[in-house]
Amino acid sequence: MTVIDIPGSKSVTARALFLAAAAEGTTTLLRPLVSDDTEGFAEGLTALGYAVRREDDAWHIEGRPAGPGAESADVYCRDGATTARFLPTLAAAGHGTYRFDASAQMRRRPLAPLTAALRTLGVDLRHGGKEGHHPLDVHAHGVKGGALTLDAGQSSQYLTALLMLGPLTAEGLDITVTDLVSEPYVEITLAMMRSFGAEVTREDGREGRTYRVAPTGYRARTYGIEPDASTASYFFAAAALEPGRSVTVPGLGTGALQGDLAFVDVLRRMGADVETTDAATTVRSTGGLRGLTVNMRDISDTMPTLAAIAPFADGTVRIEDVANTRVKECDRLDACAENLRRLGVTVRTGPDWIEIDPGAPAGPAEIATHGDHRIVMSFAVTALRTPGITFDDPGCVKKTFPDFHRAFGDFVRTV
Repeated sequence: MTVIDIPGSKSVTARALFLAAAAEGTTTLLRPLVSDDTEGFAEGLTALGYAVRREDDAWHIEGRPAGPGAESADVYCRDGATTARFLPTLAAAGHGTYRFDASAQMRRRPLAPLTAALRTLGVDLRHGGKEGHHPLDVHAHGVKGGALTLDAGQSSQYLTALLMLGPLTAEGLDITVTDLVSEPYVEITLAMMRSFGAEVTREDGREGRTYRVAPTGYRARTYGIEPDASTASYFFAAAALEPGRSVTVPGLGTGALQGDLAFVDVLRRMGADVETTDAATTVRSTGGLRGLTVNMRDISDTMPTLAAIAPFADGTVRIEDVANTRVKECDRLDACAENLRRLGVTVRTGPDWIEIDPGAPAGPAEIATHGDHRIVMSFAVTALRTPGITFDDPGCVKKTFPDFHRAFGDFVRTV
């Protein structure tokens, strides 16, 4: 059995950085993820006037409940969706003029439901190019609060950003959600907000689900970042795929916040042996994988991981309700289909589904990554049983796991 330490969760680290910046006092984050996305978030906080001190295994953030320390700032969000969506929302609670821009990849990704909601709350926000996309200027004068309706069917990050804003408003915030994707990520947000002192309730009604956030502010604390469950999916998939292999990931047990740990339940349905304790999750190969039909709406970041091992199952794998994967770093549905076809695999796609027939992939082939870290890491698992796979941009893993290729290579060499 191989025990592997997975880097900290990107989702948890980003939320923790927002909450720490908004809290009264100095917060220490233990074992934060160090990657392009999280470093970009931390640099964005620094540009806004928050004090961030980084050590090897801990980051210290001096909170500013009143908002950014800088009266004006230019913030470059790189490729980070959490940075690009959370920081403008945080800045809106302060007082000043803040300009946000991002990479060409991030400029293509939608922002409109969030910016429309902020405007509903009275935020003076202007897009500098295409409406509903970066770049944007926020002319901040605090947020009174109130009620709004939000469609979070494209991304749960819109809802997360607004929920985290709620305690910083003068009167609190009521958010009625008409559609929601990746709901487990919202549960991460709520749990973390409460751990920083927020008060949030939820009511289900005829018009949708309403979240009521009280104007409590936040309190600083020491907060440990759990391992990234999405990143762990590649190691779990490899263990399920390769006969005689197993892997244990400490820190992802029954109390884990991240919904993407449910990917191991998909592997269990396919025939893998899965054991989850309070402290860790272990996946073992049983020698084969079964085909299945699975709804991955709530764990869509692991859709490429499943697509990458699907050809090795004994029957067709159909993944449904993942339309939101078309507006990630790339159109992940089409990217998975394109690359599987390059490997000679029969694939069918629809607006929100992909269907993959069994059949051993054949190399050599270069995987078109589209600059997407999850495409690289997913097809690295395919490469375990497909000689000759290369990547046109292997380095894009720096977004969430700069050391992935070494760590995965070490894992593969250890049985």
